[in-house]
Amino acid sequence: MIRIDIEKKLKTYQGKQVLKIAGQFERGSITKIYGPSGAGKTTFLKVVAGFLQPEKGNIVVDDIIWLDTVSKISLPPQQRMAGFVFQDYALFPNMAVLEHLQYATKDAAWIDRLLAIGQLETLTTHKPEYLSGGQQQRLAILRALATKPKLLLMDEPFSALDPKMKAELIGELQLLFKELGTTVFIVSHNPQELEGLAENELMIP
Repeated sequence: MIRIDIEKKLKTYQGKQVLKIAGQFERGSITKIYGPSGAGKTTFLKVVAGFLQPEKGNIVVDDIIWLDTVSKISLPPQQRMAGFVFQDYALFPNMAVLEHLQYATKDAAWIDRLLAIGQLETLTTHKPEYLSGGQQQRLAILRALATKPKLLLMDEPFSALDPKMKAELIGELQLLFKELGTTVFIVSHNPQELEGLAENELMIP
């Protein structure tokens, strides 16, 4: 079980606002997160990962306290070990496709499986600048999965994919999430694309 109750100040074009999220999420569940631009969807993911600190709140994962602002507890991102798919991919420009995955895991069989899922087997020596936007996005997803994270945070992970590739990848990921028992939060501007994948939804107004 993941319990989240946070408050984080936001600076938006409408002025200052406060992001308030409270909920409980079952282990292995998949939650789609949607809402208007600037509502704080990406901020929420970054608070859970430990990249940003909220003004108030707590995050408890399997009875382990990740965050408690009253007790001044905040585990750093490397201890939370959440997988993160960034909206801008955040790939390393000097690393080829294979090197991105080898940086995260030494399990060759797992790397081969991920490359097949992402349909990048023939591009292992290519650096990001020689990949299309869709290929870069798939690599970002594979890299986040390389550590077999128990919690995966995805920020607009399918935005650069054509409908056919998106459908194929979502089908593969659905099986993988179930196999790994991964809890997933997915931010999407198009919640309909996650029909059949996510059983929970979190609307940030």
